[in-house]
Amino acid sequence: MLTVTLYHRPGCHLCDEARDSLERLQLEYPHQLVEINVAGDPLLEERFGPHIPVVEVGPYQLRAPIDEKALRVTLGAARDRRLHLETIGDETYQRAVQRGQRISGADRFSYWLSRHYLAVINLLVFLYVGLPFLAPTLMKAGWQQPARVIYTAYSPLCHQLGFRSWFLFGQQAFYPRAAAGVEGVLTFGEATGLDESQLIPARQFVGNETVGYKVALCERDVAIYASILLFGLLFGLTGRRWKPLPVYWWVLIGWLPIGLDGFSQLLSQIGIPALNAIFPYRESTPFLRTLTGFLFGFTTAWFAIPVMEASMRDLRHVMVRKFAHVAAREGRADHVVARK
Repeated sequence: MLTVTLYHRPGCHLCDEARDSLERLQLEYPHQLVEINVAGDPLLEERFGPHIPVVEVGPYQLRAPIDEKALRVTLGAARDRRLHLETIGDETYQRAVQRGQRISGADRFSYWLSRHYLAVINLLVFLYVGLPFLAPTLMKAGWQQPARVIYTAYSPLCHQLGFRSWFLFGQQAFYPRAAAGVEGVLTFGEATGLDESQLIPARQFVGNETVGYKVALCERDVAIYASILLFGLLFGLTGRRWKPLPVYWWVLIGWLPIGLDGFSQLLSQIGIPALNAIFPYRESTPFLRTLTGFLFGFTTAWFAIPVMEASMRDLRHVMVRKFAHVAAREGRADHVVARK
């Protein structure tokens, strides 16, 4: 038997007409009618609101205004398609039918995730960028062992060079290399007594009571993940209506500045004379690392999260429809009215 889904809202005379037409076609095209009320559901209102009533039968969809002739053609096409798939014994179709007859734990998780994915992302990013700030806080409190666990955990994820990191509870918020040319601050060498050309000591240096304690992520990484979190919060607070950032703006604003700053610094410090002729030795500043990291993180989130939102909306729609069909098949009312 065909399953027909009718998206409607109370007080809709066109919905009543579509319902009556389906009733008259019941003998000619036996079907189970599942009604889903879009009122009160923002996602369904946005998707179907301007087109109510909407009728779905298999892969076919009709939108208002719906006449009985169109319904007859659609029901006939859906019936013929189903008979064909059943005749040829299509395995994909059979598996889909079986999955559609029950609600699994994966279905419930998918529906939950489709509603709360943004909160999950924001929480994970908050923890990821927040734990590195907990490390210097623990060091300041005298809890060195748990602090070093955090430093060690983030060590494979970031270079953690002291002259490219933020410091808490010290004389300055940062201690750049002398080559960065930042005026009015102590350089890393001056503050620590370490040779600024030696990377391993700069990586291993955590801090002390005088200079403060190092955040477990470098300045650029902090900016990247903090800006991703900022976009996630803004996206949620503004109703998730931002469109994905076009790829060319993502490349121009997000990738190009961080690429120029990071690779020009890297290539200039390799020590190959031919490269130095093109890229004179330079050390980026905390400001440039933070700015380029912010632009990369924010534009990346702007590009990716709205795309994810669209996918999650589609997933939620699929789950809502499946829950309604299973509820109708089991004779439960829920938010569905079923008629066989």
